[in-house]
Amino acid sequence: MIPADLQAIWVYLAAQPLLGLSLTLIAYLAGRQAYLKAKGSPFLNPVLVAVVILIFLLRLTHTDYQAYFQGAQFVHFLLGPATVALALPLYRQLHTLRRSMHAVVIALVAGSIVASLSAMAIAKALGAAPQTVLSTAPKSVTMPIAMGVAEQVGGLPSLTAAMVLITGIVGAVIGPWVLDLLKIRDAHARGLAMGTASHGIGTARALAESETAGAFSGLAMGLNGVVTAILVPLLAGWFK
Repeated sequence: MIPADLQAIWVYLAAQPLLGLSLTLIAYLAGRQAYLKAKGSPFLNPVLVAVVILIFLLRLTHTDYQAYFQGAQFVHFLLGPATVALALPLYRQLHTLRRSMHAVVIALVAGSIVASLSAMAIAKALGAAPQTVLSTAPKSVTMPIAMGVAEQVGGLPSLTAAMVLITGIVGAVIGPWVLDLLKIRDAHARGLAMGTASHGIGTARALAESETAGAFSGLAMGLNGVVTAILVPLLAGWFK
């Protein structure tokens, strides 16, 4: 329980649009600090820690998500410029990309098909409703594209948004461990896998490894969005 005086102060602050922005930045910085102190442990991914902190604070203070998002939308707006900025490390890797373009395209198409089909097949096997099954299909692409694709095929965009977030966090946490287990050391392959499987959050994790991995992850994230937008409406017909 929160003391009455603190509750009154919180009610006042919650009405200010910059509160959501401040809480988001503070939560991420706390997550970043925990990540560094744990020497880069994937289980203390800064995004995961920030999400947990924010959920705890919003639940504790009974703050409506819409009230929080009034300030947090400034961070949301910056996702666009941040995504475009990924073109810089990719430009520096153009010479490598040209040499391996065929392999990149094959990997992207295969990754997109597997990500969509496996998600829908698992959901269907667990007895999910058709609309829920379709909502899982674009889980591995960046959120704006995923929500648009889900709406197009008859899914629930809000459920898809949650699936995208979970996929990104899980991919960033266990992705490097899985790649290490499979003895995949090449930065190009690691980045391509992370970007295809776990979009922007995975790309942030790949950038922490190297600029090369981050560049190929950013490429995979962008192109996987295009491939998924084309393939999912075709694949979804099998699950309706």
